[in-house]
Amino acid sequence: MFPGQLYKTESGRLFHAGAIAIILVGLPARGKTAISRSLYRYLRWLGVQTEVFSVGNYRRQIIGVEVTNDFFSPANKVTADLRTKIANACLDDMVQWFAAGGQVGILDGSNTTEERRQELVERLKACNVHPMFIETICDNPDIVDANIRSVKVSSPDYVGWDRSDAVEDFKRRIENHVPFYTTITDLSLSFVKVINAGEKIIVNNAQGFLQSKIVYYLTNLHISPRTIYFARNGVSLNENSCRTDAPLAPAGHRYAENLKNFLLTLRERSTSSSPTSSSAPETRRQLTVWTSSRKRSFQTAAHFLDHEEIVVRQRSVLAERNPGVCDQMTTQEIKEKYPDECQRAIKDPYRHRFPRAESYYDLANRLEKVLLELEREKNDVLIVAHESVIRCLYGYLHGLPESEIPSLDIPEGVLLELTPTAYAIEEKRHQVPDTVASVNWQQQAANLMSLAGNVPSSPGFMDHYLPDSFSASSPSSSTATLSSTASPTSSGKQTEQTEVLR
Repeated sequence: MFPGQLYKTESGRLFHAGAIAIILVGLPARGKTAISRSLYRYLRWLGVQTEVFSVGNYRRQIIGVEVTNDFFSPANKVTADLRTKIANACLDDMVQWFAAGGQVGILDGSNTTEERRQELVERLKACNVHPMFIETICDNPDIVDANIRSVKVSSPDYVGWDRSDAVEDFKRRIENHVPFYTTITDLSLSFVKVINAGEKIIVNNAQGFLQSKIVYYLTNLHISPRTIYFARNGVSLNENSCRTDAPLAPAGHRYAENLKNFLLTLRERSTSSSPTSSSAPETRRQLTVWTSSRKRSFQTAAHFLDHEEIVVRQRSVLAERNPGVCDQMTTQEIKEKYPDECQRAIKDPYRHRFPRAESYYDLANRLEKVLLELEREKNDVLIVAHESVIRCLYGYLHGLPESEIPSLDIPEGVLLELTPTAYAIEEKRHQVPDTVASVNWQQQAANLMSLAGNVPSSPGFMDHYLPDSFSASSPSSSTATLSSTASPTSSGKQTEQTEVLR
């Protein structure tokens, strides 16, 4: 099963939808491959048996990547038979996959002529497969040019090419297709037209629940470049309890300040070094920070509030898994009190839930609205959350099966940088360095709690949450700082509960 799958059936097909073939249509560099991969990821997350059949991949496997741009031209009669053979080999494999029980096959190709689309309809309907077309149309040259430069020049066809040569070659490939391209006009077909990378969407004859889910998902997609960052929240003053909702500890504030400084520096460096079409520097995308309303997560993210251009948003659905009856219990206490539950958790760590607790499955379904919003977001996003939340979101972006999600390594003090592309998710991991000399953590916490708007920031409240070493200090001290030797991520004692419920 897959992370968000609601139920199982004997046939393996869900939502009483039968088999659906999604057929991409459009000129090159219009975002067809990006849509194919994104739909594949989302539908698999829902538990729908989905596979992408890329005509381009079949062509590379059969004849390699050493082809001239006129090979793809419909006017080239010399290569016509070979192109047809490659396209039909891809279609044949998809039909066989449907016969074996597949539910949604995605045919990633140009399919720009009415004759070819009619051939596909007749072949698929004969196999009791419902065709649904997604046509990507773009008449904005800036979008096309940006897509070529950011995506196509990094495709397998242009490995080892000079970037400018690859751009010019691909533009000629597009020009070869233009005279033969006809848009979909047959209103008896099920189709969606995505215009200018999502600026406008036209839907015709979409039928049933699953097709409606596909259409809704497409309304959230875009092909604009962006980066998604993940970082765990800082250490709180009570790591053993979810219910307490304790604020950040001094080490947590120190880590949050280090995280902010490092990420802003990283973005500055990456912007200045990014390849562009001209000598002018690339326009930096805005950074938006998402976090939960839990104190330790929000206060970690709130360190970015001193930069007015950065928006920090709270999302209650980003809260960590509810540990239920295991809250404030150690691993040993849980094993002694709930031995049977522990055995069930070992057998199925993704779907098992302790009494009154949440499983990873529950969390994944809670996060579906965040996934759609993340697909829609065009700004760069930093998500500050508990490791259980990051595991689910990370698993979705990488298309991982549910069995791998509970054991994903999301270390403390590490910033994950993910860049979605048409062909894969590129990932970098950065250790957040400890560069802060000292942190006036009392003032910092008071300011952030005041910004939160729902937590008192009086000295009496702060004293209530002071660690023993600070609460015993002289009342005349106006500030308290962490020494430069303190760990930015360590809480002094690792919570044992994390080992069972993480």
